[in-house]
Amino acid sequence: MKAQNGEEALQRGLSIRHIQMIGLGGAIGTGLFLGSAGVMKAAGPALLLGYALAGIIAFWMMRQLGEMLVDEPVSGNLSYFAQKYSGGFLGYLSGWNYVATYILVGMAELTAVGKYMNYWWPELPTWLSAAGFFIIINGLNLLNVRIYGESEFWFAIVKVVAIVAMIMFGAWMVFGPHPQAGASISNLWTHGGFMPHGWTGLLMAMPFIMFAFGGLEMLGFTAGEARDPQTSIPAAINQVLYRIGIFYIGALSILLMLMPWDSLVVSLNTAGDAYSASPFVKVLSILDSKVAASLLNFVVLAAALSVYNAIVYCNSRQLYAMAKQGNAPKIFLKLSKNQIPVNALAITAVITGATILLNYFPTKDLIGTLMALTVTTTVMNWLLTSYIHLKFKAVKAALGQKMAFAAPFFPLSNYLCIAFIIGLLCTMTLIPETRISIWMIPLWLLVIYGLYRKKNAVSQEIIEHKEI
Repeated sequence: MKAQNGEEALQRGLSIRHIQMIGLGGAIGTGLFLGSAGVMKAAGPALLLGYALAGIIAFWMMRQLGEMLVDEPVSGNLSYFAQKYSGGFLGYLSGWNYVATYILVGMAELTAVGKYMNYWWPELPTWLSAAGFFIIINGLNLLNVRIYGESEFWFAIVKVVAIVAMIMFGAWMVFGPHPQAGASISNLWTHGGFMPHGWTGLLMAMPFIMFAFGGLEMLGFTAGEARDPQTSIPAAINQVLYRIGIFYIGALSILLMLMPWDSLVVSLNTAGDAYSASPFVKVLSILDSKVAASLLNFVVLAAALSVYNAIVYCNSRQLYAMAKQGNAPKIFLKLSKNQIPVNALAITAVITGATILLNYFPTKDLIGTLMALTVTTTVMNWLLTSYIHLKFKAVKAALGQKMAFAAPFFPLSNYLCIAFIIGLLCTMTLIPETRISIWMIPLWLLVIYGLYRKKNAVSQEIIEHKEI
């Protein structure tokens, strides 16, 4: 497929249903099914407040990104708008920050896959599980974009149906005519109170809650391959709020009612650490619902693979878009006969494949470390989104242009998002598990700035050479 300027272009093969499910798929993964274990340990039932607050911030951020994408539906997500409306360095930074984010998310999801497989086969090495699914998912992404869209659509359908079924099954166990022993709505407040560790516990849990929302912006990468982005992007983004209500607040509320939260945390810790297994699967096992637990474990496995599938897709498109902007090597512009950015896909696979080695030589709390690093790069992306949206709006206002999908509460929502993220980063300096990821931010910015300066110097030399 050729663009109007004669260059090869990505194929617009994603329909509305594909895009809606890609957005949903990115939001339901390890952050909910595994990450909620650590959040529960820190905040207890008060985690419901944390997920609700984070969900509102995430929705505002997505509406800001969505306004820009509907106005200019391009592949490359934020980096394109940063480059156009905020100057060269922020475009360069946001692009490579997204690449780093999704590589880290991919590594976390592959690590989680090994933990889920251990539910059925405890002796199966996690690196072997990671290697097997790594090959399958990357092979799938070499096919055309429509096949990717279909696979992600069905992955998401499995997750949605399973979560709704789990909520209904759990509600029956709590409110049915023959309630499960120990299951009660009072579990939300009778074991140390609704906030057993006070506001401090909730505050300390917020960084790990944010990990669960890190995939929402994935649908931004679909704009360049969407058939009708002016319709599909708003539809997908507007569904974010009620999805959060059903799939996060609803599912976690039922989980907390099924058994005392502190007993569940103790059970998870006896298996190794808070992230040793999905709390959703664990609670069904404890309640002696072995078949239901096994089925749900299949679903959380599918959820992790779904997110990893989306990660491979997004990172390859991000590198392709950055190469078009001149912010990544031109080799990433190469498309296969199926219009897949094959070199971008290959380098993403090579780097993410390091997960196999990390699991072969296991380190303590690997997934917790990956989550902490991912949260840091994710909130940097969100901070950039709100800031760049302010710059975008200033340009459009000067032109007198009316937006088709205007972000709500502008500019107040931008400033609230920015304040929330700065507060979150400050909180992370107080948590031993996340502190190192905050101290790495200056180093990361210094490296990116050095590479940016080097890129500009090389470009200037090329221009001077041509003039000679």
